[in-house]
Amino acid sequence: MPRPTAVQLASGSATVVFSALALLLFTGTTHALGVAAIGVAAMALGLLVATALPMSRALKAAARPAAPAPRPKAHAGAGSDSSAAR
Repeated sequence: MPRPTAVQLASGSATVVFSALALLLFTGTTHALGVAAIGVAAMALGLLVATALPMSRALKAAARPAAPAPRPKAHAGAGSDSSAAR
């Protein structure tokens, strides 16, 4: 399994923090089970965001057409066209 990139860690962490704060403010819960449930939900959402980030890049790269392969240059040595040497 590849290591997460800095962008994945930053986006996942920011998602966890902001979603936990938003859910705590919107629900107004003070019970320990409610806070724990919000923490678990925020962690799951952060994990989802962090793992979905490379998929979106791969889909964008797959949608782009591939660049044509460069053509090899002909050498002036053996096997070249003899009319060009005249």
